[in-house]
Amino acid sequence: MSELELLVKIRENAARKKRTILLPESHDERVLKAAEIITREGIGNVITLGNEETVRAAAKTIGVDLKGVRIIDPEKSEKLSDFSNIFYNQRKHKGVTIEEARETIKRDIFFGAMMLKEGMAHASVAGSTASTGDVMRAGILCIGTKEGISIVSSFFLMVYPDVTYSFGDCAVVPDPDAIQLADIAISTADNHKILTGEEPYIAMLSFSTKGSAKHKLIDKVLEATAIVKQKRPDLKVDGELQFDAAIVESIGKKKSPGSEVAGRANVLIFPDLQAGNIGYKIAQRLGGAEAVGPVVQGLKLPFFDLSRGCSVEDIVNTSAIALLMAGN
Repeated sequence: MSELELLVKIRENAARKKRTILLPESHDERVLKAAEIITREGIGNVITLGNEETVRAAAKTIGVDLKGVRIIDPEKSEKLSDFSNIFYNQRKHKGVTIEEARETIKRDIFFGAMMLKEGMAHASVAGSTASTGDVMRAGILCIGTKEGISIVSSFFLMVYPDVTYSFGDCAVVPDPDAIQLADIAISTADNHKILTGEEPYIAMLSFSTKGSAKHKLIDKVLEATAIVKQKRPDLKVDGELQFDAAIVESIGKKKSPGSEVAGRANVLIFPDLQAGNIGYKIAQRLGGAEAVGPVVQGLKLPFFDLSRGCSVEDIVNTSAIALLMAGN
């Protein structure tokens, strides 16, 4: 399956859910163009934030039709006071005053996060103008992490013509401990199944396979593998595995005989961010894979971050992924 075919499938599946996506950054014309496409193609219902007159005037200037798109002005919203109080009660132990809470919630990213928390949308995609730090901060402070998951992380869908892998974590967590690494594996496996429809086979990667080397770095991978098996006995996971043992059947059978994962892994969990980031870029630049992501995971609700260099199509595709992951 090509990247295009996979993304078409994701858009179609998202459309069947008839869910609502929040795109907070209406001051970015790419967001307005994406809102039009999402609405026109029926991928989801769209809410954006800002002064309605200003937003519609901006859309008219660039030839965008926002018919069917709902526009909410945080500063005029009846929810501003409620959201400010909720945020204040969550953060007053950190010294945040009610005035500071109100000013924070007026910001589109934070108002959007509170809307998501309060069930006013199914998913949110932001970051075309806001920094990753701001988007992640809003998500963590307002929404929080998923029950049983200790860390917010990310994964990439790495798409080849005949196979799609999920690589985690390649963008967020620099040096996860064993518990965090296990949760990255669990999150990535669940999301791989949601987006591809395939059963996940998780390889916990290292520079050793089944005791071929001894080192404290390998010990972390072994501990993480054991935690995954304990927390989610329904998942197929094996480690520690070298990359070739994970994906090449003949090598997997030789290095890890009897493993149900070795040689057929489609979810590849790297031991730290250095390995993950290098690995996905090698797969993309030398291996010819199409990289879709990074997709943020681990929050209670889909609250995704975009690259500030994103295209309109990136926003549309990320929105479809977020909508498909909502409610799972």
